[in-house]
Amino acid sequence: MTLIPSALTPSGARVALIEQASQRILITDGAFGTEIQNFKLSEADYAGTLGLAKDQKGNNDILALTKPEVPESIHRAYFEAGADIAETNTFSANRISQADYAAEHLVREINLESARLARRIADEYQAKDGRPRFVAGAIGPTNKTLSLSPDVNDPGFREIDWDHLVDVYKEQAVALVEGGADFVLVETVFDTLNAKAAIMAIKQLELELGREVPIMMSMTLTDLSGRNLSGHTVEAFWYAVRHAKPVTIGLNCSFGATQLRPHVRALSDIADTLIMVYPNAGLPNELGQYDEMPETTAGLVHEWAEHGQVNILGGCCGSTPAHIAAMAKAVQGLPPRQLAHPETVTRLAGLEPFVMA
Repeated sequence: MTLIPSALTPSGARVALIEQASQRILITDGAFGTEIQNFKLSEADYAGTLGLAKDQKGNNDILALTKPEVPESIHRAYFEAGADIAETNTFSANRISQADYAAEHLVREINLESARLARRIADEYQAKDGRPRFVAGAIGPTNKTLSLSPDVNDPGFREIDWDHLVDVYKEQAVALVEGGADFVLVETVFDTLNAKAAIMAIKQLELELGREVPIMMSMTLTDLSGRNLSGHTVEAFWYAVRHAKPVTIGLNCSFGATQLRPHVRALSDIADTLIMVYPNAGLPNELGQYDEMPETTAGLVHEWAEHGQVNILGGCCGSTPAHIAAMAKAVQGLPPRQLAHPETVTRLAGLEPFVMA
């Protein structure tokens, strides 16, 4: 299939985001899962009247259908804290992940309603003060991997194949865009090949719609050396996905801001697009809880901003509206990062980057 980007109608949201990011450091929202836990919902709250065959406790995405006031209140809290971007509560709203809850048939409806909810609230806050608000349709990595075998005795075995995952991602992306998402955020990328399948799905959707669907990409690191689960360094990951021309590239989850510092710097030096980073609120304690205080996290990301390394900041696991408010205050008035302009050479990616002389 030949892609002809020039034939696509450009995205106004991309233009608007870049314009806003040229003026100031933007703020995306924080964690959803840990915020939902604060509501102490019962299984019946999750399940509602859908009559699904499996226990729904912990199926955060289904709340768009059964208890929409929960994600709505979280979106509002983050906008009140100063967020410019709302990420939809759809991290696991794909056919593969929802199979664990016997809710595969609801994937389209979940994504559609989640995007509509975020869009409505974003537009409401924009109407209040005139400041643009954006919606990023969140797509998680699923719980399957194209690069690695789950069977140590059969390295060549894969639970899914490329075409299946592309179809899974496309189903989700279609509904998110229809529901009003400005961008599709491919986040918490632990397998670079999964991310490339998501790119393919979104590019197919663009051709069908005849217009650009801007992509945001966010990698997650699994060890302190700066690699994801499939073994790619931050630099190699960027070279592997740069052809998709994402409006943002960055890191999320992984560790706290302290551990991400060298990897944020490395990515900032080479990426000719916006950098978006949303770390966890520190490392989990012995009980698996995140107890890094908002002022601490804000102080750490302030260092990135002060050194001109980021365009968009937010929070992942354990972060709260208080963390987002503290970040927004910490970077207020600081100039945004200027895009890198690397020389034109051939850059390839294996597990590590390779630059041809």
